[in-house]
Parts: sequence; structure tokens; C-alpha cells
Amino acid sequence: MEERDFFDERAEQRKHVMTCPHCGQQGEYELSWLVRRKKTQLPRGADERDRARFAKAQSYMVRRDDMVGCKNVRCRKRFDVVGIQSVAFI
Repeated sequence: MEERDFFDERAEQRKHVMTCPHCGQQGEYELSWLVRRKKTQLPRGADERDRARFAKAQSYMVRRDDMVGCKNVRCRKRFDVVGIQSVAFI
């Protein structure tokens, strides 16, 4: 079995406060995350090795956006998302 069989995947938008490194203006930006929640039961056809992997599995989120555009009308430059983890456990 693959790891994807143990989780339900869903895309979500979450708001984060970040500061543009170019103009210094702080703003609230929406970042997209891929949320993987652990299923309540093990899928059918699993062997002992799959049961052990399922027991250790945890729900987690993966950040999909690496860059955002500044919301300041005069700046509008794109900058890297720093300070926010790329993988977070729920």
C-alpha cells in the first residue's frame, strides 16, 4: 500500500501575516495548504507491515505556495515565504 491510501487529502486556504522585504509593509496573505488527515480505519487488504505504518502515521499539512506578491500598490514585488514551516503536523 502507498502512503496516500492512509490519508484523505484536501486543499485549504489559510491566512498568515507577513512583511514584504522590499517595502516593509505588513499584510495578511492567504497561503494554500494541502491537508492530509489520517483515515479512521485501515484500508482493506493491508498486511502486518501496512498496519505498523498506519499506526505511526499522523495528520499533517504541506504548504503549496513558495512565493506571494506584495499587496502594496506601489511595490507589487514577489517575495519568498519565510518564517512559516513548509510541513506542519496537526
